[in-house]
Amino acid sequence: MFNAIFWILLIWLLINGIWMWFKLDDQKLQKTFAWINVVAVIVGFWVFYGVSHPAGTLATWFLVVNWVNVVIAILQFYFGYRKAN
Repeated sequence: MFNAIFWILLIWLLINGIWMWFKLDDQKLQKTFAWINVVAVIVGFWVFYGVSHPAGTLATWFLVVNWVNVVIAILQFYFGYRKAN
């Protein structure tokens, strides 16, 4: 389960990060991706701390992917809920 969720989150991070930068002005998409990221972060941290896993490089990268998702979610909330001038 740990490895499967890691790869799912990593693929989501890549798709989400790339797509986000090409659609910065689409506020509806940014909001949708931000809320999906909130769910991904909750699942990611729940799996990391709730499922037994071997200590090693994959565990470190799992935390890195989770924290990068947190940063991207913050950016997406900013771009999604900012006021257009």
